Amino acid sequence: MELIKNLKSEKVFYFFKQISMIPRNSGNEKNISNYLLKFAKDRNLDVIQDSCFNIIIKKDATKGYEDLPPVIIQGHMDMVCVKSNDSNHDFTSDPLELKLVDNKYLYANNTTLGGDNGIAIAYGLAILDSNDIKHPKLEFVFTTEEETTMNGAQNLDTNLLEGKILLNIDSEEEGVFTLGCAGGILMDSELLLEFEEIKNPTYKIEIGGLLGGHSGIQADRKRANANKLMARLLFEFKKEMDINIISIDGGDKYNSIPNVCRSIISISGCDKNFVKEKCLKIKEIFMSEYKSENLFINIDEIAFENKKNQFTKEITNKVIDFLVLLPDGIQTMSEDIDGLVESSLNLGIIKTEDNKIEFKIDLRSSLRSKLYEIINKIEIISEIMGFETNKYAEYPEWQYNPNSKIKDLSVEIYKKLFNINPIVNALHAGLECGVFKEKLPSDVEIISFGPNIFDVHTINEHIDIDSVERFYIFLIELLENIFKIQNN
Repeated sequence: MELIKNLKSEKVFYFFKQISMIPRNSGNEKNISNYLLKFAKDRNLDVIQDSCFNIIIKKDATKGYEDLPPVIIQGHMDMVCVKSNDSNHDFTSDPLELKLVDNKYLYANNTTLGGDNGIAIAYGLAILDSNDIKHPKLEFVFTTEEETTMNGAQNLDTNLLEGKILLNIDSEEEGVFTLGCAGGILMDSELLLEFEEIKNPTYKIEIGGLLGGHSGIQADRKRANANKLMARLLFEFKKEMDINIISIDGGDKYNSIPNVCRSIISISGCDKNFVKEKCLKIKEIFMSEYKSENLFINIDEIAFENKKNQFTKEITNKVIDFLVLLPDGIQTMSEDIDGLVESSLNLGIIKTEDNKIEFKIDLRSSLRSKLYEIINKIEIISEIMGFETNKYAEYPEWQYNPNSKIKDLSVEIYKKLFNINPIVNALHAGLECGVFKEKLPSDVEIISFGPNIFDVHTINEHIDIDSVERFYIFLIELLENIFKIQNN
């Protein structure tokens, strides 16, 4: 980090390093919230911390901008916490280990980086800490639990805000201005288990080496879901072998495409070589479908020292059939915006507990009717198979607005600065913009943008340093020229 010097965005990287020292997994934002509270108080800025640990910091307008309406700058505090299989990192207590690669990219060591959305906090603190940027009154809003429930934004008292423009810094592709996003909901489906004694040889199967990634932004990248591949493998086993499931577990985040799934099964009437040959054939099929993945299937015969039970045959069949029937991935494409995923779902987590098995699913759609069509399918499949369902943490979509004035100004400034025509689009991911659009007055304009952040929600997440610099220059220029639309 010491090498990131002599840039206009040097303060951005300084504050990014500071907040990377503070664990901020979703639901554990108290410490980062208190850091922001102290930051504001130390600089005599107006600050509000609410019961959800949301933070609002207000900074007065600079000379000549006093009569303009305030501008809201918004991002979220929490991050998706994913680590490599061999990492001992504890996201509840350990700081992130940042590393600079080729003096061009910033990574974390064997974990997600938290650029999503720590970069928004870093930009905000850099602007709040500066005295040489021209701007109207600014209202910085840093929310909690965006990556899970959007509980922070949902419960924020927006009557505390006066701004007529909201700049959301939670997009990960520089030169792309987002004017719409998907809504979504989380669903759980679970089945109570019934057991019988294990009497046959047992095997541990692991499917891994997959790319994973953000289940919304990367829904169209044809990335394999390890949980669904395991479902297909077990179904093929079931057709040719007498099997019982002992456990199956995969994924650790609703909104991350799972890159590893592990199951333990018992098999009757087959020798070990036959089982391994079957795995090799299935792997060849998967590799032909997902050519960019470094997919592996490991299978090992294991023995239990202590008595352990397996699922009954009926429960085993229900679990496998449910997994095969459950839709996953892209469901429909937008008819309004070329190439935009309209609706999708992600089987993010499978978890075997003492007496039940749980399936956790993340659903998204830019059309609420399509969202509920998928929900209906899952509920019908669950009811037929004897599973209980629960849905929660619904958040609204943000309808695309092609006539946005803040969009027009952003495009004009970006093109002037970098001689590049930016892209204007909508996003197949949940942004808090949808929540704010519902809660703020109807005349408030919203835009989402940000620097290049690659492979978010994975251990390969990294930030493009040059892009952070360009976006900071753009953001300052936008604030200095905001009067062009605020005076109209």
